[in-house]
This record gives sequence, C-alpha cells and structure tokens, in this order.
Amino acid sequence: MKFTCEKYLLQSAVATASRAAASKSPNPVLEGLLIEAAAGVKITGYDLVKGIYTNFAADVAEPGSVVISARLFDNIVRSLPDDIVTISSDDTNMTRIVCGNADFSIMGMYSDGYPELPSVEHQKSVSIPQKTMKEMINQTIFAVSDNESRPVYTGALFEIENGKLTVVAVDGYRLAMRREAPESSDMDDCSFIAPGTALSDLEKMCSDSDETVKIVLGNKHISFSVENCVLVTRRLEGEFLDYKKAIPSEYAYKIKAERSKLLRAVDRVSLIIDDRIKNPLRCIFGKNKLNMYCATAIGKGEDVCEYEGDAEGLEIGFNNRYLQDALKAAPAERLEICLNSSSSPCVIVPEDGSDKFLYMILPVRLK
Repeated sequence: MKFTCEKYLLQSAVATASRAAASKSPNPVLEGLLIEAAAGVKITGYDLVKGIYTNFAADVAEPGSVVISARLFDNIVRSLPDDIVTISSDDTNMTRIVCGNADFSIMGMYSDGYPELPSVEHQKSVSIPQKTMKEMINQTIFAVSDNESRPVYTGALFEIENGKLTVVAVDGYRLAMRREAPESSDMDDCSFIAPGTALSDLEKMCSDSDETVKIVLGNKHISFSVENCVLVTRRLEGEFLDYKKAIPSEYAYKIKAERSKLLRAVDRVSLIIDDRIKNPLRCIFGKNKLNMYCATAIGKGEDVCEYEGDAEGLEIGFNNRYLQDALKAAPAERLEICLNSSSSPCVIVPEDGSDKFLYMILPVRLK
C-alpha cells in the first residue's frame, strides 16, 4: 500500500475515526484504525459497539490495507509539519510515514483480522442540518444517564411524529427535550434510542453549517452520515419512559424570567456548594422575585432574581447543578417556569408558548 495526501485531510480523518477505536481491548486490532487505499483512502475505527469511517481524496500509487494503533497514529499525524504526507506499508505490515523531514516507521497489523462494520439496511431515513443536530444533542445530552444498570437511559430517544423530530434524555432526576422540524424525512410515527456515547461523537462530527446529517434507521443499527463521515451504532433496546405522561398537563403557577439573570443568580449561590457537600438550593418563589438560599459547612449564600409572576411563596429545593444545566442549555432568553407544589417537578419551557424545548427537574426534599 502506498498513498500521498494533504496532512490536514489525513489528520481530520484520523481524529474522527479514532473516536470509535477501543481504548483498551483484549483484541489489539480493535485499538487500531483500518486504513484502506483504493480509489481514495478510507479510515475506520470500530469498538464493536459503534464504528466511524471516513473517506478522503489521495493519490494512491499502490492499493492495499493495514491496521495501525489509533493512539500512536493520531499522535504522529498531529505532530507532522503542514506538508504532503506519504504513507506506505510492505508485506510485513511495516508502515512508513514521511512528511517533510519527519520519517516514522511503525509496525502495523494485518487487516483481515479487523471486524466488519454492520451494514444498516435502509428502512427509513431523516435529514436535518448539521447545526441543528449539533444543538439538539448539546442541549439534551447532559440529561443522559450514566447508570449502566438501566441501559436504555444511557441513550436518548429519537421520535419522529407529526413531521417533527424530538430528542429526549432522562436520568431519573431530570428530563431534557428538544424538538425541530427535519429538512426531509420518510419516517413518521417512528422512534429509536441512540447511545449517548455515539451522540457525543456525532456532536463533534457536526459543524455549524446547513449541510445535512442523514440518519438511516435499520433493524438493529443506526447510521449518521455527516459529509464524508459515517457513524454506525447499535440501537439500544428497551422501553423508554413515556415522557408525555411524565410531564404535568396543568400548573398552579407560571412565572416568566430572563434566562441569563436566573442563571447568574444560581451560579453565584452555587459557589458554596461542592462535590462533597451537596446541600440543595432552597428557592422561594414569591411575588415578582425568587429568593435563593443555601447553607453548607463552607458557609451560606443567598441571592434574589426578579421575574414576572407570583407563586405565593412556594418553597422548593433543587440540585443546583441540574438547575444550572437546564438553564445553560435552554435555547431562548425568555423562559416560562411552571410549578405546582414543593414535591412536584419544575418545568421550564419557552415563554413564547412554542414546543421547541422543555426541561423538567425533580425537587429535592428540604430539611
């Protein structure tokens, strides 16, 4: 195998595919990247749960393939000067990387031992701009659970219904929901669960452009195509929370607030809370103002945030980080905060009444 290409093309492809390579595996080939040279060059990373492959243009002198350690190859490519890179490998898999005055020779592995990525048979697909997909993931992924005892919640629910795509994440203490109209879709009344780790990689693959992400749904796997890159991941199986029933349908109190003012006040009071001392944030919703208070072994902090409305002195305790995450993620400056009682969830929605996003946070018992 022998090919020549621009360093920036190679570096981008290696960095993207490396996200799917296993960090540690009893099978060393899974810690590597499969490099295949034919009409162009294809680089693949696969840890048996998710796989990423990307193609780029190169001058291929000799077709062939080899597997190289992902970590080592990524480090080498990033250290190369900005120039033309030539990569070649011989029958023993000794791989040479030459760029400018830099010259590396590293031992590769046979490509026939590399597992084949699962194919995603095209059943249904939906396309959405990269910028929108990136925002939807970023504004919900914080609520994906990391508790492996309930695997279904370590992913996010994708639901296509009434011409809109909804992404929902829950972890047992909070719920995050984002909804947008896709650019095109042949799905309707359809849902699937994508692993959070794969969505985190997809977010990094997406740019702030209007170029589309194509989501193809198969029986057991999903593929996300972003320009010349494809991420393939298995679907999570199980019964996801019926989020529509979990969200209250009526509220005793609705107040309107500026997101930035509310977030700054929460941030200030949270300064006396650390990972060891997880005392709740005490919130008293009065007439046109929210009093926040917290006392820990470090000391105490309090602040006041003005808003529009009256919740008649309703007192609720919150995990400060959950409140911060929701306020940081909310894609609107004016919010409506919906409340019922000190033991029922707080729901944050846009003030304009749209269904673009919703964040729900369960209260914490106050002493």
